[in-house]
Amino acid sequence: MDYGLSATPRALATEAVHAGREDLASLGLHAPPIDLSTTYPSYDARAEAARIDEFATTGARLDGPPVYARLDNPTVARFEEALARLEGTESAVAFASGMAALTAVLLARASQGLRHVVAVRPLYGCSDHLLDAGLLGTEVTWTDPAGIAEAIRPDTGLVMVESPANPTLAEADIRALAHSCGSVPLLVDNTFATPVLQRPVEQGARLVLHSATKYLGGHGDVMGGVVACDEEFARTLRQVRFATGGVLHPLAGYLLLRGLATLPVRVRAASATAAELVRRLATDPRIARVHYPRIGGAMIAFEVYGDPHDVIASVRLITPAVSLGSVDTLIQHPASISHRIVAEGDRRSAGVSDRLLRMSVGLEDVEDLWRDLTEALSAPRAEAPPTAAPAAVPASAGGRPVAVPRPAGL
Repeated sequence: MDYGLSATPRALATEAVHAGREDLASLGLHAPPIDLSTTYPSYDARAEAARIDEFATTGARLDGPPVYARLDNPTVARFEEALARLEGTESAVAFASGMAALTAVLLARASQGLRHVVAVRPLYGCSDHLLDAGLLGTEVTWTDPAGIAEAIRPDTGLVMVESPANPTLAEADIRALAHSCGSVPLLVDNTFATPVLQRPVEQGARLVLHSATKYLGGHGDVMGGVVACDEEFARTLRQVRFATGGVLHPLAGYLLLRGLATLPVRVRAASATAAELVRRLATDPRIARVHYPRIGGAMIAFEVYGDPHDVIASVRLITPAVSLGSVDTLIQHPASISHRIVAEGDRRSAGVSDRLLRMSVGLEDVEDLWRDLTEALSAPRAEAPPTAAPAAVPASAGGRPVAVPRPAGL
């Protein structure tokens, strides 16, 4: 899609508002249109056959009007263009969910005989399960960042890491990991950070995965996934998407494009609130440990001395629910929900303790959130804490107490 882009670099906030929309004024439009067609008329079957053959061979987007919604959709293409611009990649390919996006990546590599994956825990629980269960015929080697180079085999098709990680917020040195990968593509799940806080391709990653359901949509009302990558890999992903049918609905594409426009504002505002809550939690005697990444962000993880289920049951303003990245604050117990599918021993070795809570900070006032959280922490059944003083621990610090960081750019 050619929007007549300027050669002058633009700030992320500007790109978020205008990417995928540059042609609207010339079309006499202000808001992007939603194309809900599943099929499109064509009176030249020979020409259509040639275009379909071209797609089957190359996976490149079709020139001219669409043919069928499983091949491409104009509204979804706008979202893909915008997300690629924000992540600094040539292309992006959208799917019906984040898990559909990861599945497509694994199938794309497996189709080339590269079924082995090297991965670093923790990952999102369902990502962990998809790799570990071998549902797609993949084989996974779990390792720590220092062991990546040694774990790579001739049939390794992918190295996968999530940074900051779900749910412990552990951070990885993406540049160092990319170096360890050599010629094997490094996939970084950037769902928690978003391109507002980091752009993994600038640090050497080849593939960037998002559960677009989270911050990209930002309002808890749309599900989707997307992979930002170079155009060569995007072509293979489009072929996988066509064959498997994991397409993003155009209405979802419209909502995700709309969500991108406010992404920098939402992430920065929620991050400022999260940093203040972290500061308060770090000195609260009811809290054993606080995890918060050095790059900042709107996600917090903390371990309680009392029963975490009491906290979940006692919040009133904060919503006890799985997922994250919405305008409202959500809290959940990973060992019970998001990471329940991961074996207990693997959960614990990855730092997902039974007393860990994960909170996605929204756009509410910090004082209202703190009031609700502190009242929930004082639920009647909560246990009396030990006398040891708590510490705020950035997730990459290995347990060493350090000052709580302030998110960059706030």
